[in-house]
Amino acid sequence: MTAINSADWIGRSETQQDHAARGPFDRLAAMLDRSPETDALPPMGHLLCFLTGAPQAEIGDDGHPKRGGIVPPIDLPMRMAAGSRVAFHAPIPFGAHLRRVSTIANLTEKSGRTGRLAFLTLRHDIYAGETLCVTDEADIVFRERSGNSGPLPPGEKREAQVSRAIDPTAALLFRFSALTYNAHRIHYDRDYAMKAEGYPGLVVHGPLLATLLVDHFRRHRSHDRIATFDFRAQRPVFDLAPFTLNLVDTDTGADVWVADSEGYVAMSGRIGVSG
Repeated sequence: MTAINSADWIGRSETQQDHAARGPFDRLAAMLDRSPETDALPPMGHLLCFLTGAPQAEIGDDGHPKRGGIVPPIDLPMRMAAGSRVAFHAPIPFGAHLRRVSTIANLTEKSGRTGRLAFLTLRHDIYAGETLCVTDEADIVFRERSGNSGPLPPGEKREAQVSRAIDPTAALLFRFSALTYNAHRIHYDRDYAMKAEGYPGLVVHGPLLATLLVDHFRRHRSHDRIATFDFRAQRPVFDLAPFTLNLVDTDTGADVWVADSEGYVAMSGRIGVSG
């Protein structure tokens, strides 16, 4: 991470404005095969807000906007969502004026199986009017473009109480990319994903997996209010075969996870409920 002093960046913040229009969330409900929400955004609906409208001239070859603003100029080309710790303080009503204060909470560099890694944690505080509604501490990992590093080692397997299979079609991935205005080519351009970044197929978005896990919980426990959701990506999921959403009830909510087509845990999380 050449010429970047973490201490110079930690604590930097920026503020963005948005409006909780109903349309995108009706389309999200359609993608999830659900009825539209009635009064407020669903849990994780904040992912459809504050979307970056970078000019086309500033879009890189990978589909990401060029880095700037609050994101440090990290000299590692590949970036992925690694996980989040989300607290849902209050519902975000449709029609509300929204404000998001984003702050760099941490910035570190390490070495891993694929080479140099940088980890950036952004804390997003989202307000509807003057009410704090959501706090999302999001982890982003940056790494070298290493090409195909070979098959992943075997991972963890768990036994679920409630499971649901998802077919990660190209249409599903494209619709989520459109909903989140995400042009990262690994999610819709198969040739690019395989030849440029060394993946065996299209990559299922981490935020999509997280959204599906919350939806899985809500189908199982529709009367519970989600208060917290912590999740971590453990291995990529591709569009080559169905994966499963899994859940085990706990005293405070549920443990949830995505298992890939081989049954290995690809994303693990914990949902806490209020009251």
